[in-house]
Amino acid sequence: MKVKSYQRDGVEVVEARGKFLGGADTGELDERLYALLGRQDKKVVIDLAHADYMNSSGIAILIHHWKKFNDIGGNLKLANLTKNIEKILVISKLTTVFETYDTLDEAIASFKNAPAKPAS
Repeated sequence: MKVKSYQRDGVEVVEARGKFLGGADTGELDERLYALLGRQDKKVVIDLAHADYMNSSGIAILIHHWKKFNDIGGNLKLANLTKNIEKILVISKLTTVFETYDTLDEAIASFKNAPAKPAS
């Protein structure tokens, strides 16, 4: 997995490429998200346009960090879900937990319309 991040319109965008299969595959994503938590970044979108596949280890990383961002009053959203990843999230009913968007632009714009959340 390859991960890069950048800021756009006040939102931290994390691009994840490859497979979410645990171990080294998800380690880079896990480290990048912890770094953003350490900086207290509260607006984060994971762009999954080039993520090929996700198993339970990948889902666990997303859930873990979704909770961590919510705990600091932030939000972690998902954009550009591939068909495979969308299917897994629908089957596991995680689309009721994560805010998902068809495009990165929609995900970023959603932060402009959302009220600030208090830290838990």
